[in-house]
Amino acid sequence: MRVLFAGTPDIAVPSLKTLAASHTVVAVLTNPDKTKGRGRKVMVSHVKEAALELDLPLLQPYKLDADLRDAVAALKPDLLVCIAYGKIFRQVFLDLFPLGGINLHPSRLPDLRGPSPLNSIILRGDKESAVTVQKLALQMDSGDILLQETLPITDRETTATLTEKVAELGAGYLQEVLGKMEEGTISARQQDHDAATFCSLIGKNDGLIDWQDSAVHLDRIIRAYTPWPHGFSGWNGQRLNILEAHPVADRTSDAPPGTVTGMDKKDGILIQTGEGLLAVTRLQLQSKKPLDFKSFLNGTKDFIASVLGEIDES
Repeated sequence: MRVLFAGTPDIAVPSLKTLAASHTVVAVLTNPDKTKGRGRKVMVSHVKEAALELDLPLLQPYKLDADLRDAVAALKPDLLVCIAYGKIFRQVFLDLFPLGGINLHPSRLPDLRGPSPLNSIILRGDKESAVTVQKLALQMDSGDILLQETLPITDRETTATLTEKVAELGAGYLQEVLGKMEEGTISARQQDHDAATFCSLIGKNDGLIDWQDSAVHLDRIIRAYTPWPHGFSGWNGQRLNILEAHPVADRTSDAPPGTVTGMDKKDGILIQTGEGLLAVTRLQLQSKKPLDFKSFLNGTKDFIASVLGEIDES
């Protein structure tokens, strides 16, 4: 089977490598390179890095225009395989593939259609979700389901750890689906569109902590926004990223929410929330490197008894 692979972030890399070992990947479609920082360093996608390692042809258009369609048509692909590419495919593009297109999505569709299902799963406190392989459709994540497998969620899961799990599991699921397509044994079921729920694109300020929330909910925020944009608050006007934390059961204080009440040698730095204490074990002050809580307190003597909250945006 001749496959055009479309993807950009690291979650797509295991699938690209797996499919390249078992099928003919005629080219890899990924986002254009970006420049970052004062030095304008060129940043390439994880999928591009993998494609270069595998010596696969690359397509990096800014638009999915007629020139790209001509280039893709010349490759004579049978199937489009997509994982987190980042652009919407129109019908005129999908028509280039005799077998259509398939997409890997990390939720139990039709639940959590959209760009941030893993973050949303953690924020809701779900105990399990699923990984879905679906047909590509014009409406986002609405295509017929070809395979759907349960994804267990632990209570210490982060978006980073879930992404790693989905990346590895998804490669096998896509391989299974392509095998059934070649055998002619694949079957599809339509989604219940009336049951669809949606998630939105994550923004840089979504991890802002409201200390009036419960410790349990703040723990979810911190895990949901790892590795980006992190759960964060303010201290002395500076941004303070809370990198690792956990709620402390059956402990509280009379201090106002956001107050750093003390330090426990086992649990970490204790911060009062709207309901319970949050124990912070790893954190990062603006422009500084990440530190464990003991190292942080050694260099920040006036942190205990301070109140977190405000950030100087000037």
